[in-house]
Order: sequence, then C-alpha cells, then structure tokens
Amino acid sequence: MEHLPLFINVKHRPCLVVGGGVVAARKVRVLLARGARLTVVAPELGAELAALQDQFVWQNDVFSEHYIADQFLVIAATNNAEVNALVYQLANQRGVLVNKADDSKRSAVIFPSIVERFPLQIAFSTGGEAPWLARQLRARLDVLLPKHWGALSHVAGKVRKKAQLTFDTSAQRRRFWARTQDDRTLNALLKNGNLAAAEVWLQQEMQKTAQGEVILVGAGPGDPDLLTIKALNELQKADVVLFDQLVSPEILALIRPEAECISVGKKAGAHSMAQEDINQLLVVKAQEGHRVVRLKGGDPFMFGRGAEELQVLKAAGIAYQVVPGITAAAGATAYAGIPLTHRDHAQSAVFITGHAKRDGQDPDWESLAKQRQTLVIYMGLMRSAHIQQQLLKHGLASSTPVALIERGTTAEQRVVRGNLSELSQLAEKVVSPSLMVIGEVAALADSLAWFNQPAKAEHSPPPYTEPLSALA
Repeated sequence: MEHLPLFINVKHRPCLVVGGGVVAARKVRVLLARGARLTVVAPELGAELAALQDQFVWQNDVFSEHYIADQFLVIAATNNAEVNALVYQLANQRGVLVNKADDSKRSAVIFPSIVERFPLQIAFSTGGEAPWLARQLRARLDVLLPKHWGALSHVAGKVRKKAQLTFDTSAQRRRFWARTQDDRTLNALLKNGNLAAAEVWLQQEMQKTAQGEVILVGAGPGDPDLLTIKALNELQKADVVLFDQLVSPEILALIRPEAECISVGKKAGAHSMAQEDINQLLVVKAQEGHRVVRLKGGDPFMFGRGAEELQVLKAAGIAYQVVPGITAAAGATAYAGIPLTHRDHAQSAVFITGHAKRDGQDPDWESLAKQRQTLVIYMGLMRSAHIQQQLLKHGLASSTPVALIERGTTAEQRVVRGNLSELSQLAEKVVSPSLMVIGEVAALADSLAWFNQPAKAEHSPPPYTEPLSALA
C-alpha cells in the first residue's frame, strides 16, 4: 500500500476541482462539507454541481496551468483522460497534493470511503483495487454505527478533561465509558439533541462509585455471523469473559484483546468447573468492579443455566443484563434445511434436554410421543437408547424420521439421517455437540438442504447428509 492514511484539514484552504460532471460533484460535496475554499474549472456544470454553484467559485473555462497556482489540493475529475493526466503532471511538478480520479495508483491523495457521524469519521480504502468492497464495508458500518454517536463524540469531548481529572487510570476511564455509552437515559438525551443535559448527566455519573456488572451473553450456535450486534458490543467492552467450551474460536477472537478470558468448561460430559464455582467466580469478579461477560453457546436461557446464575447474582446484589442468542434449535435446524414447524407435518415444536432431572424423573414421554410435532433434544447423545425406547414404548412410529446435526452452523456441520428405530445406532456415529431432531420435518433435509453443499451429480444423495447404511 503506497498511501499513508491521514486526516487532512482543508477548512479555509484553497482547493481546485477540474471537471463538472458526476465524479467531480462527488469530490465537491466532500470538500464543501469540510469547509474548503473551492474553485471548480469546467466549460459547463452538470445538474448536481449547478445546484451547489453558490458554494464555490466557478471558472467557466477549460483547464490551464495557471489555475494550479497557490492551490493546496487539486482534483482531476474530467471525463477526458488526457486532461486528467495533464492536471496530474502539472500539480505533481509544483509539489501540490493531487488526486487523479480515474487513476488512484498515480494519485498523491486518494479519497477513501467514509462513514460519518460528525465529528466521528471512519475512513477506509482498498487502494483502488476493489472499490465495490469498500462500498460494501461502508454500507455495513453505516448500519452498525448508531446515528447518535456523533453527538456522543461531541459531548465526550466536552467532558474529557474532567474525566481525566476524576479517574486516576485509563482503565477506570474505559470502564466509565463502557458503562455509560449505551445507557438509555444518555442515549435518549443524545437522540433528542439535548446535548447540554447529556453533558450534565455524564458529569454526575462520574461522581458515582463504579459498580461491577455481569452481562449474560448468548454466542449463538457456532457461526460467528450469527452473533448479535449487541453481543459483539459487549465482548468489546468486557473486562473479564467467562466462556463455555461450546463457544467457537472465531467468536472468542472477537473479545477485547485486553480482557481476561476464563474457560469454565460446561460441555456435555466434560465440566471443567462446577456450576457453584462459576456462580461464585461471577460474583467475585463483579464485586471487584469488573464488567463481566458470561458467554454461553446458543441462548443463555435455553438449557444454559442462565437463570440459575442470575438468581445468584441477584441475591448478591450484582447488577446484570441479558443478551439473547440464537439457540441451536433454531440455528442448526435452519442450516440443516429442517423447519421446526410445517403445515403439512408439524404444528408444534417441543424442546427438551437429554440430561435426566436431578430427582431422576423422566419427562412426560406420552406427550412427547405425539404425532405431527417436532421433538428437539439437546445433549441427548448419551441417552439416545433410552430416548428411542421410551418414544417407541409410548406409541411413536418406528419409521418416524430423525436427524442428528453435528456441529451445527459451522464449516464442520454434518447431518446424519435415519428413523426412530435406528436412533441409538445413529448416535454412535456422531460427536458432541449434536442436536437431535425427531419428527416428520427431519425428512425435509433432503430437499431443503442449502448449507455446506458442494456440487453434486444429478440423482445423487445430498452430500452433507449420511443415511445409516453409509455409516455402517
């Protein structure tokens, strides 16, 4: 990359745009927004520039060398390659910053893609290699960045010096901003344009004793693209993250690099830390004043013991929040092409865990063995034989389709299909984490599969699903 990213102050500086068309108009708008003292040289102006004519000096002329004199920045933006080359050559000879709109490789200055929340600006470029990619990134960032962050930047600047005097360390200041930036009261003031009140509110918050907090975050079923925006924001603000083994490495890589990361296990059959110890660790870290993220696979309230952890936090007087995640029942089945409900096959879906209850009592198998419903079983591999036996015993047909989704939504996803009479054998061929789906909808994976499918020959079975016979 030949270009060094810089922000240049062009306010009140003389700038020249050569050209009167659409490309020139884009450059003119950017420069005018930043207060440049602008001259445009063109024999005629297009409609866009004509509408802005009262904001710049228009020289109704063809380009000549004398227009470059005393300019700070020159833009060559005509539809004539020879004229653009001449502008570049003459500006370059005079040591004037120059942008050649049709040739970023030969421009001393390039115009990056910009996402603006004045005074906040984010600029990025592909060096002219892939402008479409820069546009796509700009569109994504424009959606991600809250509209009121410009106002937040302005108000933060007003109270910055007081924050430096109030908090002794940069860590304390970071925690203050992490705690306040998403506060509903502050955001309401900023969105309504009440910046003076927002400034007073921030100053008052500085005087309060900082308290630790726990944010219970659902990481989703595995694919990092399924992580919610709010979950990503919390990972970027965390002081401490306690994560389960089911959280993918790609999601762990999104955690703020300076955060303390603690693996607490919580994988079927391999608990590296007892639940009581996890509860106590959450309390201790929060009482130390940290912003703690408890990161769980899927959704924290779907067989994730999230409510149990919140009950402990509430009893200890610890503040907490919950960020939902896409649970495996919704994510893995969607990636496997298995709808949870279907008008022709299932009017309801039931989610249960394969783990036995503490009192040893089984679920109501009679209600689970009903026709025209989808049964989704979490953590059921080790009890697959018992599940199969009970469902058959209570009347569910042995031919009922079943599917086991291994490592759902990840690049290693695999779907093993069969029927209820084969369930225990199927379970021996997959590894955890796997989701068990029982019901007529499981058979739709053949026709609705879309994820991880390589090219296949006509009439061949779906390559990502494997019938029992292929696994024997």
